[in-house]
Amino acid sequence: MNKGELVDRISQKATVTKKQADAVLSAAIETIMEAVSEGDKVTLVGFGSFERRDRKEREGRNPKTGEKMSIPATKVPAFSAGKLFKEKVAPKK
Repeated sequence: MNKGELVDRISQKATVTKKQADAVLSAAIETIMEAVSEGDKVTLVGFGSFERRDRKEREGRNPKTGEKMSIPATKVPAFSAGKLFKEKVAPKK
């Protein structure tokens, strides 16, 4: 499912226009990205949590030459699925 298909489903479920659904979805995504980039954790109960994690400096290899190289430390976005989301994806029998 791409963003357009998601907007279509949101507009149907929320009984709003596609334009309104797209505006709300875009604003929500942008707000989450801004908060996480500033170091805040965004938790949507039942859905999951978005946060920024620190990745330590590590040693890697150049795939062409096999030469060892240092991969610098960086910050990466991370998502952890919530309990309800996990249960929806893999229901217990």
